[in-house]
Amino acid sequence: MANKGPSYGMSCEAPSRTEKKYDEGLEERLVEWIIVQCGLDVGCRDRGRLGFQLWLKNGVIHKLVNSLYPDGSTPVNLPENLPSMVFKQMGQVAQFLKAAEDYGVTKTDMFQTLDLFEGKDMAAVQRTLMALGSLAVTKNDGHYHGDANWFMKKAQEHKREFTDSQLQEENNRGASQAGMTCYRRPWQINSPALPQLLGCSHLA
Repeated sequence: MANKGPSYGMSCEAPSRTEKKYDEGLEERLVEWIIVQCGLDVGCRDRGRLGFQLWLKNGVIHKLVNSLYPDGSTPVNLPENLPSMVFKQMGQVAQFLKAAEDYGVTKTDMFQTLDLFEGKDMAAVQRTLMALGSLAVTKNDGHYHGDANWFMKKAQEHKREFTDSQLQEENNRGASQAGMTCYRRPWQINSPALPQLLGCSHLA
């Protein structure tokens, strides 16, 4: 493969914009959560965007999502040795995304495979992990480990429940008003009283 020369113009600006969105402070919080959530066997990572990327894609991100599911349920199968073939490694990332979506992460909060695998947009990866943590705190099902204040709870939908009698009463109210109209009678232009009303008695 030929070496690519330096990028200019928009092709150069795009990676720069995504790099600026990356939050190193958020990286520290996410690393702290992942270690508490998964245990010390996730190992250490080199600081910075590249170190965070390599650490996550080498199996850590899969351990994270597995830890949020009930015991005995492993949505992402982790081999003892990570696959060496690129398409299998990418398949592992795709498994994480499927497990995260099944867990409840919305598509708008989901990164793309290459965002993590090639480090194209690690800010998007951070966004997905934040959404995952927020869901785990919101579910409060005993599988989340760590400080609950690390993530904001997701807003939950509150549905109003109506009794049968309330629904029937509302239907009856609507039926009783059916056919009713409220309108003003239009002016009759040819009315003999019109000149007097207008103060124009000479028109009578």
